[in-house]
Amino acid sequence: MPEPTVPIEWAAAASPHSPSAHLAADYFQSYSVVGLLAVIGVLFVAVAFGAGRLLRPVVPTPEKLLTYECGVDPVGEGWAHTQVRYYVYAFLYVIFAVDSIFLFPWATVFAAPGYGATTLVEMFIFLGFLAVGLLYAYKKGVLEWT
Repeated sequence: MPEPTVPIEWAAAASPHSPSAHLAADYFQSYSVVGLLAVIGVLFVAVAFGAGRLLRPVVPTPEKLLTYECGVDPVGEGWAHTQVRYYVYAFLYVIFAVDSIFLFPWATVFAAPGYGATTLVEMFIFLGFLAVGLLYAYKKGVLEWT
């Protein structure tokens, strides 16, 4: 009985010595380095917290159990109302600051030959999403200070 024949392309892809197998090994090896560094980082933090817990003195006193507010004895309740608008402004600032960072790489790609029209359309779509979000925040009255 004759042995089945395999197309040459399949045999090259299945071979452990093929270029594609070598590229896949390099690809996964780079992720293994990242995984190893993540494990080392988690272990470092765990050892530091464990050492701190074992080495610190535990002597609770009434003064140590008081709430500390910048050297001033606390007065009144421990609950304070904070207006949400401060967080919304901060959040909107972060969103637009991060989005403006994306404009710089876009400008460099836009200058490359062959990418002009595509990157221009992509950036207008991106800026359109930002404009819709800003319009939504404006319509909801989030941007009004009073």
